[in-house]
Amino acid sequence: MNSTPSGEQHSISFENQQAVVVEVGGGLRLYQVGERPVIQAYDRGSVCDGAHGAPLIPWPNRLADGRYSFGGEDHQLPIDEVEKSNAIHGLLRWRNWEAEQSSEHQVVVSTRLHPMQGYPFSLEVSITYRLSRAGLEVETTARNFGDHPLPYGSGQHPYLSPGEGTIDSCHLELRAGRRFLTDARQLPVGSELVAGTEFDFFEPRPLGSLAIDSAFTDLARDGEGRAWVHLGGNDGATASLWVDEHYPIVELYTGDTLASDRRRRGLGAEPMTCPPNAFQSGQHLLALAPGEAVTSRFGLSLSG
Repeated sequence: MNSTPSGEQHSISFENQQAVVVEVGGGLRLYQVGERPVIQAYDRGSVCDGAHGAPLIPWPNRLADGRYSFGGEDHQLPIDEVEKSNAIHGLLRWRNWEAEQSSEHQVVVSTRLHPMQGYPFSLEVSITYRLSRAGLEVETTARNFGDHPLPYGSGQHPYLSPGEGTIDSCHLELRAGRRFLTDARQLPVGSELVAGTEFDFFEPRPLGSLAIDSAFTDLARDGEGRAWVHLGGNDGATASLWVDEHYPIVELYTGDTLASDRRRRGLGAEPMTCPPNAFQSGQHLLALAPGEAVTSRFGLSLSG
């Protein structure tokens, strides 16, 4: 039996682009143009580390003590970031996702989350990964198939690749006006304007040794309503991520706490529909009514 830690591998291609979506977690394991990686991949024979490429549903980032109230009832989720007493990155990272549709250029994976302790709701999620000349588009649709409203947020966790080496010598651009401030548990305690600070990347500049693990908001958008992150590598190529208006927040993570052979070798650029701890704060948190669905989109590309 030929098994892998990430389960079945769903490969799609378009011209010189290749992407691989995995069964375990429904995430993106690899995306490259020619031999140049757009995201930092993980090996076929490895367990997904650092949430590389994983969907973060039904909440992205951290939830303090795994506790929240919704609809007049209190809920307790398992703590999986034990050292900081947080529940982190949702409930779907280690579940099997089924390939509903597959073609040369596109694959659709889906899963269902049935009522469970801490999240007694019924949530159906499908993600379409689609390659075209414009790059890779990722479309996430969530639907409440239960009888009661449910709390929902989503994100995804690709790491933009510098090509060779580390991200230290890369040029970073993110046209964001504000970032969330966090405490020692990486839970929000406020926000600040980034203009003139070391976190101001409104104009592209070298990243250097700066450590970042922050959610950015007040995103400048182009004529199509997209906000962008650009990471310019030493080879002259730029790996980019765009998000639509359903994602008001992008988390940047320089990977300083990853294993030594993975540290600062990719820039986490994470679309998020809500900030950390949204299940408690309610900020940008969606309440999906029975039968209601919501769709969000982001994309990845390589230029230069």
